[in-house]
Amino acid sequence: MGSSPREFSPLFWSLIVATFLGFLGIGTVLPQIGPHIRHDLGGSDQTVGFVIGIFSFVALGSRFFSGPLADNRGRKIAFLAGLASCGVAGLAYMMPWGIPGAYLGRILQGFGEACLYTGAAAWAVELGGVERSGQALGYVSTGIWGGISAGPVIGHWLGTFERAALMQLVSAIAAFILLTKVPESYKPSSHSHGRDWFPKSLIKPGLAVGFVNVHYPVITGFLILHLARHGDSGKAAFSAYAGLILVSRFFLGGLPDRIHPRITYLGGIAAMTAGLIIIGSGPSPAVAIAGAALLGFGFSFPWSSIASTVLKRTPAREHGTAVGVLSAFYDLFVGVSSFAAGAVATRFSYAAAFYMAAASLVIAALMGVVVFRASPEVSVITADEYVEALEP
Repeated sequence: MGSSPREFSPLFWSLIVATFLGFLGIGTVLPQIGPHIRHDLGGSDQTVGFVIGIFSFVALGSRFFSGPLADNRGRKIAFLAGLASCGVAGLAYMMPWGIPGAYLGRILQGFGEACLYTGAAAWAVELGGVERSGQALGYVSTGIWGGISAGPVIGHWLGTFERAALMQLVSAIAAFILLTKVPESYKPSSHSHGRDWFPKSLIKPGLAVGFVNVHYPVITGFLILHLARHGDSGKAAFSAYAGLILVSRFFLGGLPDRIHPRITYLGGIAAMTAGLIIIGSGPSPAVAIAGAALLGFGFSFPWSSIASTVLKRTPAREHGTAVGVLSAFYDLFVGVSSFAAGAVATRFSYAAAFYMAAASLVIAALMGVVVFRASPEVSVITADEYVEALEP
């Protein structure tokens, strides 16, 4: 049987609250940065794209730093570094530095998000226990999606970009203070110099994660535009998509721990594929909303199914690196598929972009089969850990 939320310790829930606060600040600023650059700072549409896009490239590169940082210096250090960077980003947004200040803020935010997530995920698995890694990661995702979902609402209520930036600073400080009260039991290895920063064993799981997330820029970029021609249910459909992710990851996040993660992974892929095909067909509003909800429900499972399997096969002292590399595949595929989706939608149609995302899930399913067939889900011990075990 799975564990109920109350069976996790107060320290664990402090970690989830800190994660929520960190992403709340990010979500508060994000919807307003484009209009701020375009109207307040006088930037062009191209400048808006560059400022927003630089985040992904910085986050991608930072994954390969945040993982080793979490393993070699501690999960808490990585998490605090991420929060500090996000807080300074909020400060940079408020400075009278014009567009260079916006670039600086996005760069700091990209680095901060990479460290924040890697530290939070590795630490949550440690506090919850690797045998409950699927459920622990589900709760981390709930904190992330909760913050990103609530952030725009707060940002709209605050009214100005400067106030939203201040909110990012304040929420990062609040999370930082909360996190300083949470003790960390993880002890970094003194024999960390021989670790591989990019383990080859993570390529196949990373590709599985990447192909699953090809749909994300399609949904964020074209869902509302596509459904505007079919009853204009885009906003309601996106809310259903995000809402099902939030609810499913909170209440059903432990399924990959209770049944074989291959089942939850492939089941999630099947639901996502059906949802994308339904949306792409241009259905009535009620069917479109149902398709988006089905997509969000399915999307709730592949990441935790793959990540929990990888973490159960990986020594605890390499969990940060594993999370960082898997997240890097997410960043890479979201970035590349953003351009691909735009090209497909321009050349063919919005519907074709949804079908492209559905086709990518076929590859994701095949990669998943390879991952789950690879080896038993056992935790192994490295040579460094063996030497440490022999030391008095």
